[in-house]
Amino acid sequence: MSKLPNIGTSIFTVMSKMAAEHGAINLSQGFPNFPVASLLTDIIIRLAKENVHQYLPMAGYPPLLSNIALLVKNSYRRIILPEIEILVTAGATQAIFTTIQALVQTDDEVIILDPSYDCYEAPVLLCNAKPVRVSLNDDYTPNWSTIKKACSANTKMIIINNPHNPTGKILTQTDFEHLESLLQKYPKIIVLSDEVYEYITFEQKHISAHTRIKLLDRCVMVSSFGKSFHVTGWKIGYLVAPQHLMKEIKKVHQFLVFSVNSLCQVAISEYLDLVSVDEIRTLYQEKRDYFIKLLTTSRFELLPCEGTYFQVASYAAISTENDVDFCKRLITEYGVAAIPISTFYENGKDLHLIRFCFAKDNATLQEAAKRLCKI
Repeated sequence: MSKLPNIGTSIFTVMSKMAAEHGAINLSQGFPNFPVASLLTDIIIRLAKENVHQYLPMAGYPPLLSNIALLVKNSYRRIILPEIEILVTAGATQAIFTTIQALVQTDDEVIILDPSYDCYEAPVLLCNAKPVRVSLNDDYTPNWSTIKKACSANTKMIIINNPHNPTGKILTQTDFEHLESLLQKYPKIIVLSDEVYEYITFEQKHISAHTRIKLLDRCVMVSSFGKSFHVTGWKIGYLVAPQHLMKEIKKVHQFLVFSVNSLCQVAISEYLDLVSVDEIRTLYQEKRDYFIKLLTTSRFELLPCEGTYFQVASYAAISTENDVDFCKRLITEYGVAAIPISTFYENGKDLHLIRFCFAKDNATLQEAAKRLCKI
């Protein structure tokens, strides 16, 4: 008997497989196709010949923990203790899974804001807990009245994703004030803040949970070096949590992966000494603006992209078919793969919107746009 009877193959796997079968340009799955920074690969090449191939401490490579603490301090003016408040994980997905497994118990409720990334629900179900899916407004702003109505004495956690995948929206000061008010009313709720795109933001300033004093004792922040440094296959992420929560998270982590890839941890630690995360924002803003310009003559209506490397587009002026069928036809007839937004909703809500990933080299974006402008 399946523990996850209603969970099938990820839409990302489905669309990427179709793209490969039809020779389509894959703007569906969220990974860059341009080269990793040569400075980082040079570090890896050198380190591969050194003695960095054995187990590291469970929480992470100590110099990397110190560099993460410095990064958080420089980015958000928050002082954290490397030894007890940081955990290096095998990607952000493992960080999220481990946090939920450690902190959520049978019959607890976890609020998930739809459209939501697909890795949130499964670990909740595996805890024999209840995912409570609450839709954002149609403009992808949180409906705090609805969220508050969804809370109860059984609510253990609320998951926020900021900047938001798939929509690129960023939470505002007012949103955090509503969240803090909610937590005041329900003192046992923990916030899991998925901030893997924290350094990929544009005109709208990213407000991190790290900056909210009222949240710090009840919040787990998840970050991703894979996303920030364009090395998604390295699967190196980290989480920051207060000691009373981290103590429980580490109990699960030690029996899930124990310690994370040693070579990559050491490489990232050295890389952090040499680069500025501000460069990430500049890179992706140029790509976003370039992709938008290329699609100016298309019939797609592009929604605002405040952060992430995803562009949401409406095809309402092109077709009335549902977004899954439209995405499949986009692959088979036009050779471009995208993700249907309805698959991020529990109820399959279809607003005729699809998601493109613009973390690609300019030649790929140019060819994809050329095809999309023919529709």
